Amino acid sequence: MRQKGRGMDAIATVDEGQAQARQSQKGPLVYRQNRWTRLTHWVWAFALFFLLLSGLQIFNARPQLYIGKESGFGYNNTILRIGAEDTNTGPRGFTEILGYRFDTTGVLGWSGPPGSESARAFPSWATVPSYYDLGTARVIHFFFAWTLSATLLVWLLAGLFNGHIRRDLAPRSADIRNLRRDIADHIRLRFHHTGRYNTLQKLAYGGVLFVLLPLMILTGLAMSPSMNAVLPFLNEVFGGRQTARTIHFTIMVLLLLFFLVHMLMILAAGPINELRSIVTGWYRTDPPSDGTNASGRSE
Repeated sequence: MRQKGRGMDAIATVDEGQAQARQSQKGPLVYRQNRWTRLTHWVWAFALFFLLLSGLQIFNARPQLYIGKESGFGYNNTILRIGAEDTNTGPRGFTEILGYRFDTTGVLGWSGPPGSESARAFPSWATVPSYYDLGTARVIHFFFAWTLSATLLVWLLAGLFNGHIRRDLAPRSADIRNLRRDIADHIRLRFHHTGRYNTLQKLAYGGVLFVLLPLMILTGLAMSPSMNAVLPFLNEVFGGRQTARTIHFTIMVLLLLFFLVHMLMILAAGPINELRSIVTGWYRTDPPSDGTNASGRSE
């Protein structure tokens, strides 16, 4: 019995050593991101950063959102309002969503250094410029809006020409079948570094690139009075300028949520590997096992 126990211990030690060796083994590097994908990615990141901060400055000029073609005191179509009011304890900031009011003093509505607070929807640290300057904010916003639009067009043409959209982003039937397992793996923070986009990545990136960004651009054009003469139907498509503004703001919130989840996934999946991929194009895959190669396909 003692010899048998020693034999089992020896087998367990060998198995453990093999497992550790497999874990320490590095998979091959694959060229995952082409130059057009990397270039447009960083231009988008830079443009969206300034679009967000300048957009919040523009929102501060009228910190309310409506549904419909018109707004004013004679209408009851406000769905979001950020402001400040005088109370028995002094000025307080509030945020009102669909008629429900929340105290947001210090962040939204009423904020600033102690003793120098002021009434503004979004605080100075979240806007460009930090002080109230609607004209400068509009110039910055429009410049980066056209930058984003041009970059999206370049990415689309390059992606169609080099096959990136068809090869890497278009969901296949196998992706749909693997969706449930992919969700479960992400919940468990279990990532497979295969060199290809998984199902959730395809759906998320596709939703941003083909739905959210185009909608943000179109609603931005629909809000512009100068575009009414060029595209008079666009305002009607979105149900009026005020509704377009609300959709525009909602897309901004969704893009911000996407960014936060995107960063969390990068940190969880391995930031060095992910950053190397989007900077140099090269991505470290998992060691080949169970008859699969670095691309994730069965051999």
